[in-house]
Amino acid sequence: MRPMNPSAKASVKVLFALTLVHFTGDFYSSFTTPLFPLFVDKLGLSLTEVGIVAGVNRILAFIVQPFAGYMADRYPTRGYILTGLLMTVIFIPLSGMAVGFWSLLIVIAAGSVGSSMFHPSVTGMVPLYSGRNAGFAMSIFNTGGTLAFGIGPLFITWYATRFGLSAMPYTMLIGLVSAIYLFAVVPVPQSEGMRSLGFIGSIRESLGSAWRAVVLIWLVMVLRAVVGQSFMTFMPVFYVQKGFSVVSAGVLFSLFTIAGTVSGLTAGHLADRIGFKKIFLVTHGLMGPALLLLLYLDGVWVYFGVVLAGIFVLATMPLGVALAQQLAPKGRSMVASLMMGFAFGLGGIVSPLVGKMADLYSIQSTLTVMSLLPLLSLPLIVAFPRDR
Repeated sequence: MRPMNPSAKASVKVLFALTLVHFTGDFYSSFTTPLFPLFVDKLGLSLTEVGIVAGVNRILAFIVQPFAGYMADRYPTRGYILTGLLMTVIFIPLSGMAVGFWSLLIVIAAGSVGSSMFHPSVTGMVPLYSGRNAGFAMSIFNTGGTLAFGIGPLFITWYATRFGLSAMPYTMLIGLVSAIYLFAVVPVPQSEGMRSLGFIGSIRESLGSAWRAVVLIWLVMVLRAVVGQSFMTFMPVFYVQKGFSVVSAGVLFSLFTIAGTVSGLTAGHLADRIGFKKIFLVTHGLMGPALLLLLYLDGVWVYFGVVLAGIFVLATMPLGVALAQQLAPKGRSMVASLMMGFAFGLGGIVSPLVGKMADLYSIQSTLTVMSLLPLLSLPLIVAFPRDR
């Protein structure tokens, strides 16, 4: 199928397929974090080891995406998309059979590498098939991932509690059925013509004269990722320690991400009409207060707090990609991997440090400090270029 030009109508069929790739891969990627309480109980993990597993997961799933994006542009083939998806579908469920810290780390690492392979290509293809509404189309695509991170924890905490961690490999069947359909529908990625420039040259060509603005957006995305990854990693363990069941902690995790799904769609729709900068300022200004409120709520009010926090933490996740792609349209896949992959990966790097701080000072005290970080992003957002 030929890509659409910016003035044409969106290709719903292709956008659905790309979103399904995103949903399927992230559905399996979402299994790890909500199961940390069970892994801690079964394998005797410390919070530092939880942080290491979470950090490796995020680093390999995200921080290597720029290189994966470069290779996908150098050799435009569906192989990166489909092979990466299959690796995630197969290896993540094998974590249920882990017998210790190292075997858990190895299978999570393999599944994370698979995630890094398909993300740049499919994200870079979205603008080609989105018609005039790039922000909204990217939000829909992002919904595939955030919705997966909402539904996946609900499914896997119920499944693992009902059937046990050792039964997790049977969940591969869902992803394999999806992969069969996607093999027939997903189009071949379009090369962006940078295969002869080398890796560094591709980055330079991708960013062009917009590199200063892209760096500002990237820094904001890194800060958002650090805060979001810290809360998403340790929130299930925190609430199990407070007396919630593993399934209830999974529900809280899902509510957080589902709220972010809805806010991401809303933010994308509004950004196309009133501008990206205003949305960034409002959401990042309210992110810290919402997270602080969440940490100190009790009882059923926690469910309200987790929804409110998810709204502000995840609203701008697709907008950073869409805005950067508008500023640097030559390198859609590379820019997407920098905004979504490299930024997320750097956010994951701090997970072992956050875990160590939680071992020393408690999870609540550590996350209280993390909730203040969004304030640092506000001066950077003020320096964003004026919306077109």
